[in-house]
Amino acid sequence: MGKSKVISQEQAAALVKDGDLVATQSIGMAGYPMHLIKGIQKRFQEQSHPKDITFMWSCGLGNWTDGQGADPLVGEDGLVKRIITGYVGASPAAVKRVNDNSVEAYLMPQGAITQMYRSIAGHKPLISQVGLKTFIDPRLDGSKATTITKEELIELVKIDDKEYLRYPDLKIDVALIRGSYADERGNLSIREEISKLELLEAASAAKNSGGIVIAQVKHLVENGTLDPKEVVVPGGIVDYIVVSPEEDHKQTQGVVYDPGLSNQIHVVLDKDKKPLPLSPRKVIARRAAMELEANTVINVGVGTPDLVPVVAEEEGIGDLFTSTIENGVWGGSPVSGLDFGAAYNAEAAISMANHFDLYDGGVLDLTVLGIGEVDEKGNNNVSMFGNQVAGPGGFINISQNTQDIVFVGTLTVGSKSHIEDGKLVIDKQGKAPKFVKNVSQVTFSGEFATEKKQNIIYVTERGVFDLHDNHLRLIEIAPGVDLQKDIIDQMEFDPEVSEDLREMNPDIFQEKWGKLASIVYAKDND
Repeated sequence: MGKSKVISQEQAAALVKDGDLVATQSIGMAGYPMHLIKGIQKRFQEQSHPKDITFMWSCGLGNWTDGQGADPLVGEDGLVKRIITGYVGASPAAVKRVNDNSVEAYLMPQGAITQMYRSIAGHKPLISQVGLKTFIDPRLDGSKATTITKEELIELVKIDDKEYLRYPDLKIDVALIRGSYADERGNLSIREEISKLELLEAASAAKNSGGIVIAQVKHLVENGTLDPKEVVVPGGIVDYIVVSPEEDHKQTQGVVYDPGLSNQIHVVLDKDKKPLPLSPRKVIARRAAMELEANTVINVGVGTPDLVPVVAEEEGIGDLFTSTIENGVWGGSPVSGLDFGAAYNAEAAISMANHFDLYDGGVLDLTVLGIGEVDEKGNNNVSMFGNQVAGPGGFINISQNTQDIVFVGTLTVGSKSHIEDGKLVIDKQGKAPKFVKNVSQVTFSGEFATEKKQNIIYVTERGVFDLHDNHLRLIEIAPGVDLQKDIIDQMEFDPEVSEDLREMNPDIFQEKWGKLASIVYAKDND
């Protein structure tokens, strides 16, 4: 047997050089090699090296708590010069550096970054229509998030008279990856992790760039003890292994380890859970759920969107469709909150890059996503407004390639309302509108959606809009709501009001509903 690949945290940190491009992956804290990250931070604090690195990740790192996620590296002045990411919002120090304009920052579609790794491994550029007419497009921001970010990484190209974006063919110097088990040759198993993420793609990109691959694991096992079909990254492309203490290897943001979240066991779910209390958010989720159809594949975002499967479960139709999560998890019962990204009793967990291939190709029948800012042309901004920098995550991949889209959220920021006697009662108007004259950044392009003939609706607690002839049109109004005072006066523009304006389904404003199944089944008979 050759030289051992097992090294210490300190030895791993010493392998990262000044100016390196370091790639990693996670969803929240799940899959994140925190022990390796802490080692690099410690070395910088003691030696001022490595410095001026580029730090690259696709999905959200962190749990919105100081010192977690990307913070140990990006929060150190001088350690990180540039970030390339799909989502920065979960790491407070990284958000601050973007807001302070003290780091070069590119916010790219999550799916594009995972696919870039695969393209880099094959020594070819990624050519995609994902991002056209959004802030990713070089005709707008070119994904640049700070004014000190000057280099143009994304190029507009034409092939057969069609527009595409060419994403950069970067050189990955170091890939920091994570698994549950590694054998002495470096073969990596993710038996106790919640998903595959883009482990193989990131490792392949580094290896074929002439870089190195360092794997953090919980356990080292003997050669020959891992089922080869269980190995996600072959040992031939893993250069070094670091065994991590448990505290730096939490399964998710919320738990150290739950075998149900890694689908090593099939759990009995609580069928007698108390229903969600009736609220404006539940009304929004119920109205969105009315767009569901049987035998379809769906995706829901974080926040109000992830109440839609909960409502479907309450209504007894949770098994009529297949839910998917951006990190490659299919089916089962998706978990929200600190364990987001996992699902109990999942049916499949595929690589994130392959998963986004399916998304980009139109596998989704329906998606439910959030509202940040919406303008009169139907553009939606969820990536950056004011000091709330986030990034697009998988939003652009999903919203540009799904035929039916439901955007959900309250009409204004900071409003207070409740449901009483089957009507919406507004206790306090919001402090700021969400429906604005012009969005501050285009994460979703109404023009692009109109060209692709997508079906788009925007569901709020006060009314429902659709995208009609490249502008917003009000098609439904909540019972108890005054059209002028509670809707139009709370917007920065006057929407078109449909000649057939109707009341939102009054049943969804009742404590008990029980009619979603009949609505969904009726579509099968159309």
